[in-house]
Amino acid sequence: MRKEIANQIGKKNPQFRLRGNEILRIEAFSDAVFGFAVTLLIVSLEVPKNFEELMVTMRGFFAFGISFTILMMIWYEQNVFFRRYGMHDVRTIALNCTLIFLVLFYVYPLKFLFTLIFSKQIYGEGHSPFVMNIEDIPKLMMIYGAGYILIYVLFLFMYMHALRKSQQLQLTPLEIFDTKTALYAKFVLIIIGLASVVAALILPLRLAGLSGIIYVFIGPSYTIYYALRRRQKEKIT
Repeated sequence: MRKEIANQIGKKNPQFRLRGNEILRIEAFSDAVFGFAVTLLIVSLEVPKNFEELMVTMRGFFAFGISFTILMMIWYEQNVFFRRYGMHDVRTIALNCTLIFLVLFYVYPLKFLFTLIFSKQIYGEGHSPFVMNIEDIPKLMMIYGAGYILIYVLFLFMYMHALRKSQQLQLTPLEIFDTKTALYAKFVLIIIGLASVVAALILPLRLAGLSGIIYVFIGPSYTIYYALRRRQKEKIT
């Protein structure tokens, strides 16, 4: 899968030479960890004993799908980095190990959040096994926000490290531009995460859950940001 994605990355941006042609051991280890993280998302699901339990499991598909998609987005981001730069020095390995540690640590908070959001649809009104006081909602949103921010801070550090190694990697001016584009994009994501955490802190308790809506701005923000960067890139090509 990593090699197939590498082919797509190369076709999408042929001006960027992919230096990670071989799958590194740290990537193989990362794949095992991501696979285990996906397992943790479903490990508590038992085989339904009756039709009602089956329907509860089926209604939980959407919550599982969102959690799975988020994990795959992180995996894809990591894959792009290793395909582009092929770095396996001590700092890169340390940053990547911290990244997959956070992924594992935040699997259950991630699963809890999205199952809680869809608990009424999954279990029905008044039948949800999830117990949560209203004063805990800001804490939950801050826990999720902290994990989100830390993950993209690590990606930010990884791209900063690649930029510092630009001469060693023999990055061309266009490749340096693309590296900076990816680096600044992480700033956009981190700012959105910080905005959500601040909203969870300042909103009234009954509205604290709305702080999660801020993440909807990722799509529009990315669209505008990359459109601006493409225009800038056209000027230097």
